[in-house]
Amino acid sequence: MVVALSLVQFREAGVRGVAALGEDGARRVPGATSVLALARAAIAAGQGLAEAVAAAGEGGAVDLDVVELLAPIDHPDSAHLLLTGTGLTHLGSAEGRDKMHRAAKQNPEPTDSMKMFLMGVEGGKPADGGIGAQPEWFYKGDGSQLVAPNQPITSPAFALDAGEEPEIAGIYLIDADGTPVRLGYALANEFSDHVTERGNYLWLAHSKLRPAALGPELLVGELPADVRGASRIVRDGATIWEKPFLSGEANMSHSLANLEHHHFKYGLFRRPGDVHVHFFGTATLSFSEGFRTQPGDIFEIEAAPFRLPVRNPIAIAEEAPVMVKAL
Repeated sequence: MVVALSLVQFREAGVRGVAALGEDGARRVPGATSVLALARAAIAAGQGLAEAVAAAGEGGAVDLDVVELLAPIDHPDSAHLLLTGTGLTHLGSAEGRDKMHRAAKQNPEPTDSMKMFLMGVEGGKPADGGIGAQPEWFYKGDGSQLVAPNQPITSPAFALDAGEEPEIAGIYLIDADGTPVRLGYALANEFSDHVTERGNYLWLAHSKLRPAALGPELLVGELPADVRGASRIVRDGATIWEKPFLSGEANMSHSLANLEHHHFKYGLFRRPGDVHVHFFGTATLSFSEGFRTQPGDIFEIEAAPFRLPVRNPIAIAEEAPVMVKAL
């Protein structure tokens, strides 16, 4: 069996490093202090990321249970890392959203969410590989909203819900000529406030302005068409909610290429040097089954071919009144 290349960023004794996961565990990539620097060097050398890792040689073993795991991508200036995503992209993903909006409207007619979903089903995967239907799109924040592995994912004090969304995210670097370059994929928790969204679907933008977590791995290469995993919530050491989830193009109403096109078609998202983390959506939510999380609960998301899970406890931020001053 061919083991896909995954890269992990870590910190040991205050010093950053990058490790490659292989059949024999994690080994340091010599000379690499960040995935971003490694990717920049690969682009400059006309190499793929896997080629750059191979060219660097094999370093010493890294014990991932001992070092501090970092998000698999970051940027020294967090304003140049953008978190964005698309929703209603998975087969079955409209069901939970439709229930929320139908209950709010008490209207038997198709909701706007269902109409958007059906547009993807009918036109999200053009047979000729061209441009398909435009998906729902949202903004989550910049790199300051990206939560490292095992660190608390903090909900604002004013939030009405703290809910998980198990997803795959594409990781991109914009080249010097404005070309988006996909570095790979990460397993993700696109954390959201579903109660706020349920109140009015026009509040979707508010509900998405939350932190997000990535698993430790950057999967280099192609994403399998059929990704199967599990999403669970652990409270006081016991699993209190768990459900399988599906992702990958075989389980989606849009192709990845179509989602990428409709994000990067905007020139402001092709600014050289910027990093993008783009979430591809989900069809599995504990909220859809009436489950309510609470502070201290731990989200755990796992899926092959990723070998390490996304794991983060929930925290609630303190009240922070906002005062606007006139100058």
